[in-house]
Amino acid sequence: MRNSTEIDKEISASTKVEAEYTGKKIRTLSGLEAVRERPAMYIGSTSERGLHHLVYEVLDNSIDEALAGYCTDIQVFIHPDNSITVKDNGRGIPVDNTVKEKKPAVEVIMTVLHAGGKFGDGAYKVSGGLHGVGVTCVNALSEHLEVEVKRDGKCYGIAFTRGKTTTPLYVKGSAEGSGTSVTFKPDSEIFTELVYKYDTLRHRVRELAFLNKNVAITITDERPSPPLQERFHFAGGIVEYVQQQNENKDLINPQPIYLEGQKDTGTDGNKNIIIVEAALQYTDTTYENIFTFVNNINTEEGGTHLSGFRKALTGVLNNYAKKKGLLKDKDDTLSGEDVRVGLTAVLSLKIPNPQFESQTKIKLGNAEVMPLVESLVSDALNEYLEENPAIAKKIIDNAMLASRARIAAKKARDLIRRKNALGSGGLPGKLSDCQSRNKEETEIYLVEGDSAGGSAKQGRDRRFQAILPLRGKILNVEKARLDKMLSSEEIRNMITAFGCGISDDFDIEKRRYDKIIIMTDADVDGAHIRTLLLTFFYRYMQDLIKEGHVFIAQPPLYLVRSGKEHRYAYSDEELQTVLDEVGREKNPYVQRYKGLGEMNPEQLWETTMDPAGRTILQVQLEDGEKADRIFNILMGEKVEPRRQFIQENAHKVRNLDL
Repeated sequence: MRNSTEIDKEISASTKVEAEYTGKKIRTLSGLEAVRERPAMYIGSTSERGLHHLVYEVLDNSIDEALAGYCTDIQVFIHPDNSITVKDNGRGIPVDNTVKEKKPAVEVIMTVLHAGGKFGDGAYKVSGGLHGVGVTCVNALSEHLEVEVKRDGKCYGIAFTRGKTTTPLYVKGSAEGSGTSVTFKPDSEIFTELVYKYDTLRHRVRELAFLNKNVAITITDERPSPPLQERFHFAGGIVEYVQQQNENKDLINPQPIYLEGQKDTGTDGNKNIIIVEAALQYTDTTYENIFTFVNNINTEEGGTHLSGFRKALTGVLNNYAKKKGLLKDKDDTLSGEDVRVGLTAVLSLKIPNPQFESQTKIKLGNAEVMPLVESLVSDALNEYLEENPAIAKKIIDNAMLASRARIAAKKARDLIRRKNALGSGGLPGKLSDCQSRNKEETEIYLVEGDSAGGSAKQGRDRRFQAILPLRGKILNVEKARLDKMLSSEEIRNMITAFGCGISDDFDIEKRRYDKIIIMTDADVDGAHIRTLLLTFFYRYMQDLIKEGHVFIAQPPLYLVRSGKEHRYAYSDEELQTVLDEVGREKNPYVQRYKGLGEMNPEQLWETTMDPAGRTILQVQLEDGEKADRIFNILMGEKVEPRRQFIQENAHKVRNLDL
C-alpha cells in the first residue's frame, strides 16, 4: 500500500502538468480535419440519422440544379455494399480552374469548406445547400468518393479518399449531354451505422418529387434480388402531396386550396424574389398536420414562415366569419388552434438567402419572411374564400365546433393544472411514485391491469421507478376531440402523472420522468392497448417521442425450467434455441406467459424491469408522414383502409396469440 506522502507527490506532479496551459496545447484543425473530428456539428449525428443525411446533402445539389432550371431527371442508387450514387442531368460541376486556388472547380468544391456557386452572384438564385459545406462534408466522411462530370462533350473523373484527392481530374472520354454523378461509401471509422434504409431514402426522394413538379426522381435499391425501383413524378406538386396525405380521411373541401404568390424584396435594383406556395385541405380529424419547406429543405421545427402562415390563417378566417355573420356572437373569436383543427397543409418557400439555425436546417430564422408570408397567404386565401362561399362556411363551421370543444376542454385542463400545482398530493391515486425527484434518472411504467400493476409495484426499484396501472383500453384519441379525451380518467391520470401538459400547453422540460415505458401483455389485447397509447403520445405529446423518452417493454413469452436452471425466451424461435441448449431429452418444463400478471414480482424485475438485464425498445419517429397515415388507417373511422392494411401486412405478424 502506498503512503500518503507518495500520493501527495503524485497529485502535485499531476497538477503541475495540467497547469502548463501554453500555446503548445492549442490545436488548429485545417481543411477537412474539423469535419472528421466533429462530424455531428455538420451532419447532426454519426448514427443512422447522419448516415442518411449524407445522401440528402448530395441530393440537395442535384435539386439546386433543378431549381435553377437545368435538371429534369435525378437517379439515386443504393449499391450492394451500401455505397450510394446520385446522378443528375444538370449542367455538370465546373471542371475549369478556379481563380484563387488554381485547381479544378470540382476538386475545390469537394475539398474546401464554404466553396461553391451559392455565394453572392453565383450560379444559384435559390439553393438548399446554403452553407457550401454539404457535399464537402460527405467527401470528408466517406471512405472513398468519386465524381463523374459530363459537360462540353467530355466525361471527366476525379476520386477522393477520406476527403483527400487520390485521383486528380482526368478525361475519361467523350460524352453526350451534361450532368453530374457522385458515388460515395460512408466511412466505417466515423459512422456507427452503415446500412441504408430504403424506406427512409424513399421518403425523402418522394418528398422532393412532390416539391419539384418538373423533376422526375428514380430510386433503385440493388441489394435485394430482384432490385427495388420506384420513379416519382408529381405534376400536381404539393396539391398531390396534400391529397395523398388525406386519402383515407373524410374531406371538408374535396379539392385542396392552392395559394401562390411572390414578392421582390430587393433594393437598389437588385432582385430578391421570394416565392410562396401553399396547399390546404380540411378533414374531419381532430388534429393538424402542417409540413413546411424552404428551398426543398424540410424545416421540421418551422420558423418564421410557419409563424406568418398561422397568423394569416387565423386572421383571415376570423375576419371572414365576422364579416359574413357566421359567428354566434359578434365578440366571439376563433383561436389559432380552432382554425387549424383538421387542417393538412404544405407550405413551401423559395428564398434566395435563407438563414437556417444550423447545417441540419430544421428551422428558418429570416425575420423578414414572417410578414411577407402573412401578406401573401392572406391575400390569396381571402380571394379563395370570397369565390367559394360554400366551402368557406364549412371551414368556419369546423372551426366553431373546435372552439366549443376547446372551451369545454379548458375546464378539464384547468383541473389538471391545479392538481399539478399541488405537487405529489395532486397525483393520481393509482400512481405508485418513485422516491427520486431527479427526472433525468426516473422512469414510469404504464402497466396493463391491476394484477400486473401489483407485481410491478412489488418488483420495482422504488427509488427511481414509478408504476401507473391502466384499467382496460384507453380512449381512442384518433376519433375523439380534446374535450372528450380529457373526460377520460385514464388519460387525465397519465397527463397529471407526466406533468408536462398536452398539445399547445405541452412543455417537455416539465416532464417528471425521463423514460415512459409501455408494458402490456404479449397478446392481441396488449398490442391494441399499446397502439392506443402510442396514438395518444403521437397526437398530443409528440415531442416525448421525438426526444426519445417513450419506450416499449419486452416481457418474455416463455419460461423454461430444467433442473435448477431456468431460462426465458422472448419469441418462438428463441424458445427452440433454448430447448436445444438445455437439452430436450431432459423434458424441460415450459410455461407460456399469457400475461404479465402470471409473473411474480421477482420474475418481472429480472426479465422486464431490471436496467441491467432488460430489453426495452425506444420509440422513434423516422417518418412523420408515414406515421400519420398509419395511425389514421389503424385508428381512424374508415373500416375499408384498415381491412386492406391488415390483409397486406398480416403475413408479417409473428407470435400472434389468438
